[in-house]
Amino acid sequence: MKFLSTVFAGLVFTLGFASFSMAAAAEEIKTVATIYENKATLAGQTISAQGKVVKVVSGIMKRNFVHVQDGTGDVNSNTNDLIVTTKQTAKIGDQVTITGVVVVNRDFGSGYFFPLLIEDSSIVVKK
Repeated sequence: MKFLSTVFAGLVFTLGFASFSMAAAAEEIKTVATIYENKATLAGQTISAQGKVVKVVSGIMKRNFVHVQDGTGDVNSNTNDLIVTTKQTAKIGDQVTITGVVVVNRDFGSGYFFPLLIEDSSIVVKK
């Protein structure tokens, strides 16, 4: 019985540590350029980024598409604009922190293809 208690305690510790590690990783703020540079490695992971809302397209496929820029990345190679899908919205000019899942090569069909997308995101507007 003591053996099972030890195994159970170890399992609880391991699962708790994994949850803590995922939450801590999401809290680390990444730049737009860093997200683009590491998109293959970050795919499927939850990340956070900060920046200014430069465009909002609302109500497409039951979600809003919010474009966020932080001054990093390259305009010529389109790596300066982070596109975020969310149920929330923000206004152009808002300074925001977003947290969502990195998705690479997302194809919605009808010509809507995104090499990088941050999906199911939460948005916190800075006051």
